[in-house]
Amino acid sequence: MSNLWKQSGVPHKGWTLIDVIDIREDGQSECDTSYESCMMCGNEKIRYVHIVTHDEIEEEYRVGCICAENMTSDYINPKRLEKDLRNRANRRKTWINKEWKVSLNGNRYLNYNGHHLLIYKDKNSDKYKVKIGEVFGKKRFDTIQEAKNAVFDGIIYLKDNDQW
Repeated sequence: MSNLWKQSGVPHKGWTLIDVIDIREDGQSECDTSYESCMMCGNEKIRYVHIVTHDEIEEEYRVGCICAENMTSDYINPKRLEKDLRNRANRRKTWINKEWKVSLNGNRYLNYNGHHLLIYKDKNSDKYKVKIGEVFGKKRFDTIQEAKNAVFDGIIYLKDNDQW
């Protein structure tokens, strides 16, 4: 991939940061991750992709943190948002390895920050369902691991929406 920093006609400043995403899927190993390349400098191993736009360019650019900082002239938010994603990924790893208790009827449960979390077998299938506090989840999961990820995502959703 070419280095667009050296190409005329591509704006170097005035970009707006739209989002930062982690392209590694839940539970995916480093060697199984399909990293992206920075559209601006060509760096070939980007896990945390910063999506930026510019008024003069139709497409969104997917770039690394340093290019995002330079393109937006914002040397705080790209790094902060990437750090938040890194922290969330680390918390997820810890969460997955957390020991859940097993009730007398075989359900897994955890009391976490004053909330009762439950993973239980669906009566109509061989799948698992979850409950956070008093809210029953609607989705079914093939494995306990997937159910634990769903509980983690549910907690993040509730925290982000001031419902936790």
